[in-house]
Amino acid sequence: MDIYKINSIKDRLFGNSYVGRGIIIGKTEDGTKAAVAYFIMGRSENSRNRIFTEKDGAVFTEPFDASKVEDPSLIIYAALRQFENKLIVTNGDQTDTIFDFVKQGKGFAHALNTREFEPDKPNFTPRISGMLKFENGDFSYRMSILKSADAEGTACNRYYFSYPSLPGLGHFIHTYVCDGNPIPTFQGEPERVKIGNDLDAFTAEIWDNLDEDNKISLYTRFIDLESGETESRLVNKNK
Repeated sequence: MDIYKINSIKDRLFGNSYVGRGIIIGKTEDGTKAAVAYFIMGRSENSRNRIFTEKDGAVFTEPFDASKVEDPSLIIYAALRQFENKLIVTNGDQTDTIFDFVKQGKGFAHALNTREFEPDKPNFTPRISGMLKFENGDFSYRMSILKSADAEGTACNRYYFSYPSLPGLGHFIHTYVCDGNPIPTFQGEPERVKIGNDLDAFTAEIWDNLDEDNKISLYTRFIDLESGETESRLVNKNK
């Protein structure tokens, strides 16, 4: 087993009908940009009734048809926000928790120690989070998953990962292994994936290999490490 193998994003997605929500963070192959992606999938009508919107550099999930919203508590949230030199991306309202703690000078793990998995029994969907920290013309990043310790949801296991940024390497964490009932929670460390230099190709590789029936929305962003300039793409299945 090659523990340093770097898979293509296609290899990690194609043929898997339900990986849930996913975060990818890494550095472009030429070493000049940070890369971030966040996508959502859904099986229920409530979950599928969503779009991404971008406002003032932040990304939000919003209902596509407000009249069909059944329960907004776990599906409507800020997915990506920035505070000073830190970019936060998560699959829930813990984005705001991390943002508030960072604003107070506290840390990523400190914030997530106050949170746990989602209360959607029997799935107990994990909360996945990432944060990039930019400094000295480069960046490092952290990722986390909070998941149930057992099938009853009696306790929360919290896992934290810290990475230097390396050219062409990204890490991919998602909520589920695959479809099921209940849906099996993601296992192990974030997966190593290849990051190229082209934002459109990066976006297409993710979107085109997500299951056609269950994919909902995707947001990608490249950040130039020298200038700080950003370029982004937003794809919504619901037009």
